[in-house]
Amino acid sequence: MEMFNSLFKPNVELMEEKKDVKGLIKALKHKDKFVRREAAKALRKIEDARAVEPLIKALEDEDEYVRVRREAVWALGRIGDARAVEPLIHALKDEDWSVRLEAVSVLGKIGDSKAFEPLMQILRDKDDYRLHNAIRALGDMGDARAVEPLIQFLKPEKGNRKDAAEALGKIGDARAVEPLIQCLQDKEWEVVVRAAEALGKIGDARAVGPLIQVSEGRLKWIAGWEDGNGKYVQQVAKEALEKIEAKKG
Repeated sequence: MEMFNSLFKPNVELMEEKKDVKGLIKALKHKDKFVRREAAKALRKIEDARAVEPLIKALEDEDEYVRVRREAVWALGRIGDARAVEPLIHALKDEDWSVRLEAVSVLGKIGDSKAFEPLMQILRDKDDYRLHNAIRALGDMGDARAVEPLIQFLKPEKGNRKDAAEALGKIGDARAVEPLIQCLQDKEWEVVVRAAEALGKIGDARAVGPLIQVSEGRLKWIAGWEDGNGKYVQQVAKEALEKIEAKKG
């Protein structure tokens, strides 16, 4: 098998197998958009820092086939190099919504503090998908400055309560304990699960009593309780109690 087929297209699959980073970087500039896409995808799998600058350049790919830019975003997120942060912040304003959406998630995974304010701004976004990704990204970053704004998303009228609870659990700040305890009374079982998990991670003793109530099945108003979700909720609460107890020791 040769690196180039009869149509003079790079054999990206073989390059990936051989971890030919230089060849894949060259393929990122190929005139065929499908070759460029597959090259970015292969570089994502290889995770070689030599590809960072070429992948940053690929964020400017002007072809209407935006998958090239999306694959570049994913690849830069997998590599996790800080050089990509500013270009990815710029990608938050990409003309294509899917590129903007993925850039939000990737910035959270990289975790550079320069992305904090741009991600915080998205909390005011009316796009539910971007809002979902921004809340999760702030949780991945673990920056305590996000705690108070994220607590606002635990309110009953908010549609991203479970995302906010999970994010607050990752950050682990005690300011979230009381609001998360309130979420144990939520009517949606998934919200109760995320709140219980978050309380277990934070490990504050204030959550013990409320979690015992959940573990004993006293919350029959939860939607889907009789469908088997109730037992799962109880199990998660028990595991959270075990984590809190372990932190005492």
